[in-house]
Amino acid sequence: MTDKLHVAVLMGGWSAEREVSLMSGNDIAAALEKNGHKVTRIDMDRNVAMVLDAVRPDVVFNALHGCPGEDGTVQGMLDLMQIPYTHSGLATSVIAIDKELTKQQLVPAGIPMPAGKMVKSKDIVEADPLPRPYVLKPVNEGSSVGVAIVTDQGNYGNPIGRDVTGPWQEFDELLAEPFIKGRELTTAVVGGKALCVTELKTKAGFYDYDAKYTEGLTEHVCPAKIPADIEKLCLDYALQAHQVLGCKGTSRTDYRWDDELGADGLFILETNTQPGMTPLSLVPEQAKQMGISYEELVEMIVREAL
Repeated sequence: MTDKLHVAVLMGGWSAEREVSLMSGNDIAAALEKNGHKVTRIDMDRNVAMVLDAVRPDVVFNALHGCPGEDGTVQGMLDLMQIPYTHSGLATSVIAIDKELTKQQLVPAGIPMPAGKMVKSKDIVEADPLPRPYVLKPVNEGSSVGVAIVTDQGNYGNPIGRDVTGPWQEFDELLAEPFIKGRELTTAVVGGKALCVTELKTKAGFYDYDAKYTEGLTEHVCPAKIPADIEKLCLDYALQAHQVLGCKGTSRTDYRWDDELGADGLFILETNTQPGMTPLSLVPEQAKQMGISYEELVEMIVREAL
């Protein structure tokens, strides 16, 4: 590698995923330093533009998760400041963080996603929006923040009580989708190539925030032990979603697969434009499986930003 860069790693912030972002950011910064670059670590606060203006890096590595680092806000600021940055741009970020907007882009392109509808939280406590079992999720949070699975056996009551803890207490509107039974799969795209498929087997419950970021709670089977046709569909859909949404750098597409239905049982849940880069994270794990070291992965993402 020839030219050394000054890279500002933007991490932390104030979203629900702050701690994960700090872990990602510190690992990225260490890898960049190992690659010989000058690195400035920035824990984002409200005066981030002033900090960046003083630092004037060659490129920003965006290691933020959730809003405002993943929803187009930070991307718009960096565009105005004319500082190159990693991962997806403003328009893609706005669409991809919103599960309903994502659906409007991907479903017409022939990519299967669960049917669903936006519902007012106040209406959920009057009656179920869909037949049980169904899933309720905020439209623009990542890492399974605020996701509730409502089942006949669930402790939410029928209908859900106002005083019962759940996302209906935190968000005015939620996306309701049918619950797809089966297996949790995911595929990363790096450098315009779909890497492989990982199956996520949680020890208890479903693949929620704790399962994602607590060591030992989820087993990663990489590569997934799935039929060749399902593997090919996962790789194809992930790359197609990456391209249709206009993602850059890296993305990760998550699936539910009802294995009793074969190919008809595979549905995209979301495409994540700022996937985690912690030691437990799926993108570095898939890259390693494909012979790409963590340092090489970080370098590839920075080079694509330039």
